[in-house]
Formats: sequence, C-alpha cells, structure tokens
Amino acid sequence: MDTARLRRIRISMLLGALALFALLYAPQPVLPQLAGDFGLSPGSAALTVSAATLGLAVGAIPLGMLSEAVGRRRMMIGSLLLAEALGLLLPWVHHFPLLVALRLVQGVAIAGLAAVAAAYLADETGGNRLGAIMGLYVAGTTIGGMSGRLLGGVAGDFTGWTGGVLTVAVLGAVCTVLFVLLLPAERAHKRQALRWAPLLDGLRSALSDPVLYVPYMVAALGMGAFVTVYNVLGFRLITPPLLVPPALAALAFMAYAAGTATSAVAGRAADRFGRTRTLLFSLATTVAGLLVMLTDDLPAILFGLVVFTGGFFAAHAVASGWVGERARSSARGQASAMYQFSYYGGSSVGGVIGGSAYAAWGWPGMTVLLCGWLALAATGVALAHRRPAARTLMAQVASES
Repeated sequence: MDTARLRRIRISMLLGALALFALLYAPQPVLPQLAGDFGLSPGSAALTVSAATLGLAVGAIPLGMLSEAVGRRRMMIGSLLLAEALGLLLPWVHHFPLLVALRLVQGVAIAGLAAVAAAYLADETGGNRLGAIMGLYVAGTTIGGMSGRLLGGVAGDFTGWTGGVLTVAVLGAVCTVLFVLLLPAERAHKRQALRWAPLLDGLRSALSDPVLYVPYMVAALGMGAFVTVYNVLGFRLITPPLLVPPALAALAFMAYAAGTATSAVAGRAADRFGRTRTLLFSLATTVAGLLVMLTDDLPAILFGLVVFTGGFFAAHAVASGWVGERARSSARGQASAMYQFSYYGGSSVGGVIGGSAYAAWGWPGMTVLLCGWLALAATGVALAHRRPAARTLMAQVASES
C-alpha cells in the first residue's frame, strides 16, 4: 500500500476522532456553570451530555447503512461539518430545551463519523496494519475526550459555560478543517444504489454473525463500566474520608492519557500476538484497576484509575478493529454502526444502572457489579475464540469418517 496515503489516513482519522470526542462531551466540564445560569439541578443540566450520546446511539445504524450508498468519506466529512457548525452555534443558545434539542441533533451528526470510521479503515487499508491504525483512531478519541474536558473546564472558570463550550468548538474546528483536507478519497469501497433491500441485507449480516456479538458485548459492557466509574468518582473523591477539593477532583480526567497510550499499543499487539490474547489481557487489566480502587488511599485510587482507563481503551481499540475485519465487506458500515450503537447504548443504560448500584451499595457493591460485566465480556471473547477451533475439529472428524 502507498505509504504516504497510509500516513494521511492515520493522521486524518486521528484528527477526526479528536474533534468527535471533544464536541461530544463539550458541556461536561462546565455543567455547574450551565446549571447556575439556567437554574437547573445537576441531573437536568446533564441532559446536555446524555442527549448527544443518545443521538449518537440512535443515528449510528441508519447513518452506517446510508454510508454504503453515499460513500464513507462523504458521510464522515458531511457529518463532522454539521456537528462542528452546531458546536459553534450552541454557546449562543440561551433557551435550555432548544439547547438540549440541538445537542441531540449534534449527537446524530457525530454518529456519521463514529459509525463509519472502522468500516472506512478496513476498506482503505485492506487489513494492512488495521489493528495499529484502529488503535491510533481510538487514541484520538481519548485525546479529544481529555483535551475537550480540560480546555472547556479551564475556559469555563473564566468565561462561564458559553466560553467553555466555544473553546472546545474552536478546537474542533481546527481539527475538522485538517480532517477534510487530509482524508484521502476512497479507492476500495464500491457504493451501493440507495435501495433498502441490500442495505437491510447488510444489517441482517451484521446481526446474524454470532461472532460479531462478542465485540458488541465488549463495547456495551465495557463502556457501561467505564462511564459508571467516571460518573460517580467525583462524588467519592469529594466526600469523607477523602475530601478532595472539587477543582482537584476534576483533574482525574487526566487519566484519559493512559487510554491514549494503551489503545495504540493494543492495536499493534493484536496484530502481533492475536486479537483474543490481547483483548483478554486488556479486560483483565480493566478489572485489576477496579480492584485497586477499592482502597481509601488516594494515590492508590488514582493509580487504579489509570490502570482501569488504560485497560478499557485497549479493549475498545481491539474490539472495534475486530468488527471492521470480521464483517462482510458489503456490511462493514452496518456492523460498525451496530458496534457504536452497543457502545453508546451501554454508556446510557450502564451508566444509570451503575450509578444506582453505587447509590444502593456504595463503591464496593458497584465494583462487584462492574467486575461481573467485564467477566461476562471476557467469557464471550473466550467462547468466540473456541468456536472456529470447534468447527475445524468437527470438519476433521467428518472427513475421517
């Protein structure tokens, strides 16, 4: 494959992922200021975040299917441009229901990139170093998630929620422009006519392959555990016995940097050592981080958070690359969309369940629940690995008889 073109793909997708996650979570670090301006409870203010993730989950499947007809590059560029335009508009909206509605639309727009990225990479790389490139893309999501939160939070302290959201939108605009300029035109993907029959056939293929349910499950259960920890960690840090000041507690988001490193490393490890081994190790690392965080010692909690975050993003990088490689070429858009639906559906549902577990049973009870989710995901990975081996053994027995 053309080395220069491969480099452009890697850089452009890194920038696209950075813009995507910065825009998706832009209001999160300024929720207190937003709640104060609108006279809202914390839960109501958080609708500006959950509306976008809900829009992403809802939009992932139809936009993934539509990309088969309109083209992957066109879908990703158009979606990110719309999401960025809305990001620049949001700071000027001072009617809360309209703000939530626009965030919902922005989430749907973001889905056009999130749901198609893995399919585009699988098509255009032909599987050549797909794990490493997918790992770099996931690294971009962690950089975007961390930088957007930190920049927005710092700007929000001086200029309120509008300045925080606008600062993130400007960051997204720079990345979006570079993404549009650098992303190479498609060579491998052949567009399908805009007919529902073949598109639905691709969706059926994405839903009928039992092996694909494993990365879907890793996405849903892993993201449910991840968002639960980050949702409730602040409450734990600012209450006895830790009593960390809220401003310092917010710095826990810097643990995202661990995901930036491990996602790229995990992608290369999957190419070298095998997907199953790397994914199981990543999930085990995630569980280990949770167990370390059971203590009330602050340095140990922060260390466990870094381990937990690194393990989760490593698993996410390997699982998302698995979908692009496993899915039928004509159904990669739909399969990638199903992965995103599982990922953000797990975020929405898992976050609620995990938060309820924390309220009812505290951090130890919540940890037991999350470890159970991750163990279930690991069981699915192990069973999927045994499935091809079982088929091969059955074929050998049949031929000998």
